[in-house]
Amino acid sequence: MSAIKQILSKRILVLDGAMGTMLQRYKFKEEDFRGERFKDWEYPLQGNNDLLSLTQPEAIAEVHRKYFAAGADIVETNTFSGTTIAMADYHMEDLVYELNYESAKIAKKVADEFTAKEPHKPRFVAGSMGPTNKTASMSPDVNDPGFRAISFDELRIAYKQQAEALLDGGADILLVETIFDTLNAKAALFAIEEVKEERNIDVPIMVSGTITDASGRTLSGQTAEAFLISISHIPILSVGFNCALGASQLVPHLEVISKRSEHFISAHPNAGLPNAFGEYDESPEQMAEQIKEYVEKGLVNIVGGCCGTTPEHITAIAELVAGYKPRQVMVRSY
Repeated sequence: MSAIKQILSKRILVLDGAMGTMLQRYKFKEEDFRGERFKDWEYPLQGNNDLLSLTQPEAIAEVHRKYFAAGADIVETNTFSGTTIAMADYHMEDLVYELNYESAKIAKKVADEFTAKEPHKPRFVAGSMGPTNKTASMSPDVNDPGFRAISFDELRIAYKQQAEALLDGGADILLVETIFDTLNAKAALFAIEEVKEERNIDVPIMVSGTITDASGRTLSGQTAEAFLISISHIPILSVGFNCALGASQLVPHLEVISKRSEHFISAHPNAGLPNAFGEYDESPEQMAEQIKEYVEKGLVNIVGGCCGTTPEHITAIAELVAGYKPRQVMVRSY
């Protein structure tokens, strides 16, 4: 924790780009997802990107290598859907510990390779903890507003298992990301605090929400400031936003939390908004030009990319931020 804080006080750290975008380049088919081990699995597995850490580990390692080579200081583990809740779609709940452990191990091995080559620039692994595919504070049934598909305790148990496996595999940081429902995030943060207490360890925690529309709110209806306030009781390393919007659309929301927060601020936006085919057209140069506003205004300490971003985007971002000082951490004013 102290090492990362020390580096963050001196320069802006660069997070990696999209794992899914890179994996699409491999054009993996059903048999590639299955590998030898799961060739007889009775349910379809194509699309389960987390499973590739077991069946195509070299591809995952290669993606991490490309991002580190592009200038990333931190890569995220291939575990965005690595909970029993999300893995239930593939009937793979029993594999969750292994998926997270192996994913962290792959990323850590690559990080150590780069740190050994460049000791002056240590590389870190952030254990990615996605939002799950269920929401704790809203009903999925319009005819029954009081119904909940998941409870806080179920989320806590699932996130605790994920956090333990990521740490066992070598993750340096835990990243609770793409938060559309803050109650889900609170369950993850509560679980992490349990693990920290049980193991008597201090783990840097990054928290990243997602603003889902032009109103500037999360899916569960919180403004940027409300989101910040509702997670600020937890000792976290950074707070920020990712996904959903392009870089320029995130500026006003980053301004709000930057002004109000005593934490480091992170942002990893999409490469613009998706086109009619769900693809992202924004070039590395276009994205870097927009992120320039973040650094000129002194809004961020950690910056990277989400959907549609590639190593080329990360190179452009890394080259840009190298010329700017990080945001100075302020004391909360509320």
